Amino acid sequence: MLDRTVAPPVQPLASVTLPAADVLSLPNGARLHVLRNNAQPVVRLQVVLPAGKSAEPSPGVSLLTARMLLEGTTTRTARQIADEVAFYGASLECEQGFDRATLTLYCLTRHLGNLLPLILDVLTEPSFPEQELALLKTRTVQNVRVERQKTSYLAAEQFSQRLFGASHPYGNTFEEETFQQVSSQQLRAFHQHAYQLGKAQIFLCGDILPADDLAIGQYLGQGAPQNFLDTVPPVVSSATYANAQLYVPVEGSLQASLRIGRLWPDLRHSQSHALQVLVKVLGGYFGSRLMKNIREDKGLTYGIYASIGPREHATSFVIGSDVNAANAQAAIQEVHHELWRLQQELIPENELQTVKNYMTGKFANELSTVFEQCDKYKNLIFYNLPSNYYSEFIACVQRADALTLRTLAQEYLTPESMLEVVSGPNQA
Repeated sequence: MLDRTVAPPVQPLASVTLPAADVLSLPNGARLHVLRNNAQPVVRLQVVLPAGKSAEPSPGVSLLTARMLLEGTTTRTARQIADEVAFYGASLECEQGFDRATLTLYCLTRHLGNLLPLILDVLTEPSFPEQELALLKTRTVQNVRVERQKTSYLAAEQFSQRLFGASHPYGNTFEEETFQQVSSQQLRAFHQHAYQLGKAQIFLCGDILPADDLAIGQYLGQGAPQNFLDTVPPVVSSATYANAQLYVPVEGSLQASLRIGRLWPDLRHSQSHALQVLVKVLGGYFGSRLMKNIREDKGLTYGIYASIGPREHATSFVIGSDVNAANAQAAIQEVHHELWRLQQELIPENELQTVKNYMTGKFANELSTVFEQCDKYKNLIFYNLPSNYYSEFIACVQRADALTLRTLAQEYLTPESMLEVVSGPNQA
């Protein structure tokens, strides 16, 4: 008889291997990455182009270009695009990030061939209609105005500006007047430069039919080969941010938002996995030290986190929380205390093992679908990581020891090396 008072035995996760991708070079120089899995009759097609914020000639151009792709082409109106996508029960969207823009299509396997002409049209023939552009600008400005009433938005905005530099694409902030002046001519010029299909990395995953590879090559392999020159300026590291606490006033606010952090080693660092363990111990899950101290013991916040934010040209580390304004400095002192503890004390074995179990379990869960597996694979491509980066993740996490983590904390978690931003009510 099953004894339900006894927990079932737990076996440690030995290893996880990402499925191999077939990589094809299209006639125009674009690369097609194919990950096959027939568990469900669904596919995801992503066309990723170097058209993010870091590539734009002036602020706002990359965002507006990406969002305008679905607002009409030379042969289809926005309504016709939406109707065709809906007819096939598909999903189509274009997102702009700091480094790249991504057009994403989800559809049933049998409909992919029917939708490829639409994908080509959206990518290569946007019309940038003036009326839709004006409406998009208005909606975006209104959304930013609402967000800028929030201390959390202002703290994050100023943190990025100070960390990366006001002139760097990662650090420049939204300026309403400049944004409103962006013209459709600027969008067309940026599109012509950044949306050349020969510059694309194309990712196809799911239940892929034998003819799909050929069809994608036929449609998305058009155009001449392109050379892409990366001209993003480097982020200049600051060894210290002593006396650099920045206060951003928000009239009438009762809470304060904290952002504490620094530039961080990128994912290619030899101790990348161990550094992730260290950050998880500090503030990367609900049972972390920051949560236990500042939420559970002191009651200063509902939540606090520490995370690593990788980008293609710089990586950041940030601690963030929203607190009662009167408790802001007390919360910062407790953050410093937890940083100091990691520098001075060895992490107890039971705590460290709990974090390792959490990380390996979460990692395995993040690979449960072919779409999630493809997302990990994309990181290998865009962050220029070794092919065994994820296959070695579990072993590297399990090898991380308390002495190594203390040494890393002494190098990277010194409070004096951190930039501190606080956004809250006007100070008396």
